[in-house]
Amino acid sequence: MYLYNLVFRPYDLVMCSRYELNARPRDMARRFGLVGIPQLPEGEEIRPTNRTLVIVADAAPQFLSWGLPSSWDGKPLINARSETLDTKKTFRPLLANRCLVPATAYFEWRRDGRARFKNRIAPADSEPFAFAGLFDSGHFTIITCAPSPEIARIHGRMPVILDRSREADWIDPSKTFEDIRAALVPFTHGTLTAVEDQPPQTQGDLFG
Repeated sequence: MYLYNLVFRPYDLVMCSRYELNARPRDMARRFGLVGIPQLPEGEEIRPTNRTLVIVADAAPQFLSWGLPSSWDGKPLINARSETLDTKKTFRPLLANRCLVPATAYFEWRRDGRARFKNRIAPADSEPFAFAGLFDSGHFTIITCAPSPEIARIHGRMPVILDRSREADWIDPSKTFEDIRAALVPFTHGTLTAVEDQPPQTQGDLFG
């Protein structure tokens, strides 16, 4: 995990603790080749424990909760490091349970001293995309990797945004994890843009 300071708060030591799914169900069905119109969450901003759309083998839509339960941590496991998936006992049994996690952006907080600035990060083409994920019977987690150069200044990790050409392979049950692990790389098939929320401006003293 990427350590910023010694003040621990929920989800501070993970990345991608919120993401956005802002699209119409019909558009999502078309984009991912789904049979039927999928259920989407009510809000656009997805947070840990929220239930939302994921896509499993044969392009089957599922509505699962974000974060795998953990017996050793009080918080759900919302992220999994790509580099150690096959060595961690929590994730190793799920390597055949691969899913796509549709999104339109994700949010990350840039730190400047004690200040935190929220960034909305998305591909420049503004098209829906898919994170690489793993799932169990009712939950999923998002896989992370090293950041692309253009966003490394914001955070030391990023979610794996799959190349569109690798999405079908990622959820293909005939492929082993070794067959497809090379897809778990920083975003290189386009350009990522980050838009940072600006703090409210304080009006100066008009008579000073």
